[in-house]
Amino acid sequence: MIIGNREFDAGHKCYIMGILNVTPDSFSDGGKWQSPDEACFRAEEMIGEGADIIDVGGESTRPGHTCISGSEETDRTAPVIEALRRRFDIPLSIDTSKSTVADLALRAGADMVNDVRGLRQDTGLAGVIARAGAACCLMHSGKTAVSGDFMIDMISDLSQSAFLALEAGIGADKIILDPGVGFAKTYETDLEAINRLDMLKALGYPVMLGVSRKSVIGKTLDLPVGDRIEGSLAAVVIGVVRGCSFVRVHDVKQTRRAITMAEAILGDRGVL
Repeated sequence: MIIGNREFDAGHKCYIMGILNVTPDSFSDGGKWQSPDEACFRAEEMIGEGADIIDVGGESTRPGHTCISGSEETDRTAPVIEALRRRFDIPLSIDTSKSTVADLALRAGADMVNDVRGLRQDTGLAGVIARAGAACCLMHSGKTAVSGDFMIDMISDLSQSAFLALEAGIGADKIILDPGVGFAKTYETDLEAINRLDMLKALGYPVMLGVSRKSVIGKTLDLPVGDRIEGSLAAVVIGVVRGCSFVRVHDVKQTRRAITMAEAILGDRGVL
């Protein structure tokens, strides 16, 4: 698939999306990179460590987060995306569920929309993405209790998100799906989502895994947010084995090393 000016071999490789939150209240790095200069410094650092995409977020989605208006979210993200676009040619993603925010971010230079609501919150978002010819990552974040089987219900929900994208004119080669670890899930279903990513991949779309420093790791290892890197890397490696094409992470350098090692071991066996 193509995102921005880069082609991604999503069928055989796993790529890194570096997290760049320009928020005061994100659960792990809130308040660190709010100005364009600070954001560019962090982006340059992540690019040097091996990031393939930079994902800019202007509204926290942690439990108990404060909702903000689209204009405030745009005020946080658009200047950062403009600054990043002037300095770097790496593909840029806007992490938003709002069509107005996405539209201005894409105009500012973003190449992709990362929607944690899977096109379910803002009915205008799919059209914005389609008109821009942008890529999108559609995440599962709803509670599923239809069949009683978590994975079947989650896959059904994400199939519907993909259908909404296709119906709006987004190309099938522009869609990535994300199981949404940490969003409206139990500890057990978070672990199941990571371990059974191959079921989601069977839908035919590349899969994104975003598990970096999340609560499922903290609960498993009884560790605070800042001390979850080993758990995050273990989850990434399982994701690689199960066939995910992208991982969204805070710790780029260590993740790059883990992926390189995992891919060397797996080789060209059709697993990735």
